[in-house]
Amino acid sequence: MPLQKTIRFAALAAMLALLPNLANAVDDPSATSTVDLTSVRAKIAAKDYKAAISELKGLAEDSQSVDVYNLLGFSLRKSGDYPTSLTYYNKALQLQPDFKPAREYLGELYLDMGDMTNAKVQLTKLETLCPDGCEERSDLQKAIAAKAAN
Repeated sequence: MPLQKTIRFAALAAMLALLPNLANAVDDPSATSTVDLTSVRAKIAAKDYKAAISELKGLAEDSQSVDVYNLLGFSLRKSGDYPTSLTYYNKALQLQPDFKPAREYLGELYLDMGDMTNAKVQLTKLETLCPDGCEERSDLQKAIAAKAAN
């Protein structure tokens, strides 16, 4: 086999070998994103929202990803930038209107902004998306109940 064909074959074989690992790099298996968000999630878990925002903004420039937009919205909300947070949650929902994590977080944003009516709208949408219940629906219900109790 000529050297050039051998090199192409080796490159193709290497790419194929990486495919199983590529699937594991996806942040949310149910989402369409192929962006590895491991370091972002670590920053968020450490409550280093400024670093998470910086990394996520770079990722958002390179690709349209529902996970990236959602986590950017989350990090911005936790940092207190509600208007920009709202923008990114809406971008996530434009890409995937039935993305439950963005529905939950958007509802929590509305609660943070003192807008119980729109928080309940998101809860209603989650009730439609998961009539038998789901983590996102349960979490938003608890957040609404806690806010109503205060």
